[in-house]
Amino acid sequence: MTGSADSRPDGPIASADGTGTLVLAGTPIGDTADAPPRLAAELAAADVVAAEDTRRLRRLTQALGVQVGGRVVSYFEGNEAARTPELADALEGGARVLLVTDAGMPSVSDPGYRLVAAAVERGVRVTAVPGPSAVLTALALSGLPVDRFCFEGFLPRKAGERRARLAEAADERRTLVYFEAPHRLADSLAAMAEAFGPERRAAVCRELTKTYEEVRRGPLAELAEWAADGVRGEITVVVTGAPEPGPQDLTPEELVRRVRAREEAGERRKEAIAAVAAAAGLPKREVFDAVVAAKHTPAS
Repeated sequence: MTGSADSRPDGPIASADGTGTLVLAGTPIGDTADAPPRLAAELAAADVVAAEDTRRLRRLTQALGVQVGGRVVSYFEGNEAARTPELADALEGGARVLLVTDAGMPSVSDPGYRLVAAAVERGVRVTAVPGPSAVLTALALSGLPVDRFCFEGFLPRKAGERRARLAEAADERRTLVYFEAPHRLADSLAAMAEAFGPERRAAVCRELTKTYEEVRRGPLAELAEWAADGVRGEITVVVTGAPEPGPQDLTPEELVRRVRAREEAGERRKEAIAAVAAAAGLPKREVFDAVVAAKHTPAS
């Protein structure tokens, strides 16, 4: 049998040119029973397993009843830049490298992008073992529109940078998906309510696929109040996109809020006014007049 097939008909596919293969393996986001069947085979066949947390990898392999066949190395945010060349060399030398992170797909808000880029640069084959996704699971459970969405990852930790990032997304029509740490959830939801409006619909998805899974749905302001008492677990937040602009629905106060949000994101006032007017389908003069009328009113 020629080409790229492995000698085992049900085994991993090998590269035909003598270089190795980088395999990005999705891991369970909670329940280990959700592990894709191919994951066990890849763990056993890999020459090198690069793991974000080797202890969690050990627990996963024990749960799956599989023995790692190759060398295990750590690959996390702190050593990703330094370890990438070593793994890229191994790939170029013919090794099969399996990359696993703590949960979900590597490189999606997890280590992996640098290694994928290095492998592509060197002409090494990159493939994936699809697995559970917190992003898609949260979207499906949210009850919000899922025909178009964008993934925003984690918000900045500093309040000013977080406000600026949210201001950039205030007029986004697609549904937004964020990851967030539980101890920052209340502040982030409050910032979203300020940037997007308190009535914007959202869903907080907590501990997906785990014993204490919970999906809390409601307006952003209501969710921020709920989260103020403290929330535990892995968090994914889904926020419905901005409504289609309707000039008749935009009060002067809302126009001013949008201009201020853009100014906080770094835009000059003239540019912010023009952008808000264009998005709302209004004359620039109308937005300008609203800003001038409110110039002595403190930002809310």
